[in-house]
Amino acid sequence: QAQLVESGGGLVQAGGSLRLSCAAVVIIRSINTMGWYRQAPGKQRELVAVITRGGSTNYADSVKGRFTITRDNAKNTVYLQMNSLKPEDTARYHCSGTDYAGASSWGQGTQVTVSS
Repeated sequence: QAQLVESGGGLVQAGGSLRLSCAAVVIIRSINTMGWYRQAPGKQRELVAVITRGGSTNYADSVKGRFTITRDNAKNTVYLQMNSLKPEDTARYHCSGTDYAGASSWGQGTQVTVSS
């Protein structure tokens, strides 16, 4: 379906900001929804934010008002601006792209660590 490559993770202090990027570098079928999910050690993967090709967004309650997802369709790239980061945001963040047939592709993830 697509090959997704994430970047932008790192170590930041609580209250700081990071911006994640995810580029679809190989595309077999057009991607409709792109999004970010995260998985902390010992926990299940959870939705962070998703955005459709038309720009509709959905956020996890835990990140509303702090994170913003945007998308550049011409570049097949999705971004996640993360502000006011908390230690509980520490996780590996994975990018996902879903095509119009419902098939999903995943990136390998980028680590975000927030220190208190």
